[in-house]
Amino acid sequence: MNTNNHATPQEPILSGFGPRTTAQEVLGGQDLTGKIAIITGGYSGLGLEATRVLASAGATVIVPVKTVEKAQAALSEILGVELVRMDLMDPASIDAFAEKFLASNRPLHMLINAAGIMANPLVRDHRGYESQLATNHLGHFQLTARLWPALEKAKGARIVSVSSRAHQMSGIDFEDLNFNNRPYDKFVAYGQSKTANVLFAVEMDKRGRAYGVRAFSVHPGSILTDLSRYLTEDDMRAMGVLNEQGELVFPEFNDEFKTIPEGAATIVWCATSPQLNDKGGVYCENGDIASLTDTRFAPGVFEWAVNSGHAQRLWQTTEQLVGLEFSI
Repeated sequence: MNTNNHATPQEPILSGFGPRTTAQEVLGGQDLTGKIAIITGGYSGLGLEATRVLASAGATVIVPVKTVEKAQAALSEILGVELVRMDLMDPASIDAFAEKFLASNRPLHMLINAAGIMANPLVRDHRGYESQLATNHLGHFQLTARLWPALEKAKGARIVSVSSRAHQMSGIDFEDLNFNNRPYDKFVAYGQSKTANVLFAVEMDKRGRAYGVRAFSVHPGSILTDLSRYLTEDDMRAMGVLNEQGELVFPEFNDEFKTIPEGAATIVWCATSPQLNDKGGVYCENGDIASLTDTRFAPGVFEWAVNSGHAQRLWQTTEQLVGLEFSI
């Protein structure tokens, strides 16, 4: 079933992969020598695992970093990694990062937008924009726009936006994106930003595929990483990862919870798999394209996140918010 008028149906292709597949396994022995990847958030959690796996296959991985010392410690034993300063909440630093990369005249084969914040207290950037939207969506939109010449130069680039099943918690409130007039809810804000990640992939793929640039969004699975640092004990109990004794519950064979290598699998699959040649604009999970659903917190993607009209409107709204025209 395909409700958003893009080339690839939002339905599984029976890839042969599943929730227990690891990032190393989906790579399938591919040689990525000569390929260039940029991975935001590439020095912690899922991004770090994606960095490790792609670099181990020969790719050069550029990791934008806000805290250089932390990144150096995490990446010290991985060869083929370059660290460059960047802060997704700072538009000037995004532009400077992109300008430095473009000056190298290299193509960009994989852009993995994996950095993010989740369920934090209300913070606004200097423009007044809510921080989860600013970090998870607006910063990545600006970064992708600035890197467009290098993506086009690759003649077959892929863009992977790391979303979440939390997109099912909220669509886009176009009338009040930044919680100026409605009460701030940290989970609604997170859900809205994750829906934005999916809609970005829909419209990015529509605009980019004539140039060989395909875009995907990913639900990596439920994984305990540093992303959960703002969650309270009550939040974690509600999510089912903390029992009444205050102990972390990590059921090894429960499809809802994954290890970091398993969580990074769909990210790496979308960035590299030949199974996705000539495909794009779809939301993926468990190493496959997901189905549509209208059941909250069930596998699959909500229609509001893959709706072509919403995707186009968000693109235009985002251009206004970040003050750039990303016309392709």
